[in-house]
Amino acid sequence: MRASAQDFPRRLRLLNAGDYSHVFEHADIKVHGKGMMALVRFNALGYPRLGLIVSKKNVRHAVARNRFKRLARDSFRLRQHHLPAVDIVVLARRGVHELDNDTLHRQLHGMWKRLLREAQADKHTVSSRQTSGS
Repeated sequence: MRASAQDFPRRLRLLNAGDYSHVFEHADIKVHGKGMMALVRFNALGYPRLGLIVSKKNVRHAVARNRFKRLARDSFRLRQHHLPAVDIVVLARRGVHELDNDTLHRQLHGMWKRLLREAQADKHTVSSRQTSGS
């Protein structure tokens, strides 16, 4: 099977608790969307990575949790080449299961655009903060 430029390999995923906690403890950017929120941390890898958190408390049925994760991964996969080198944790919030697929896609697309805009604005601030030792 041939890998395409739009695939979603393991290296583009946050895989362990350390990856997630690093983003939670040191988030550079927070981006809100209807029914979801993304925490973002700049990385030195040169490419974006995605992690998803969908709790049973916020989305009761497994089918709805899996649908959200599938749509979020697909949206990220299609826009990965436009995103900066960041680690992203997308958290599903209460009520996200009530959104239809088109609305979810629009919300995710809007979040990626806001993330890109804020990352470009914050990149200078973060890089100067890192070089000063903070």
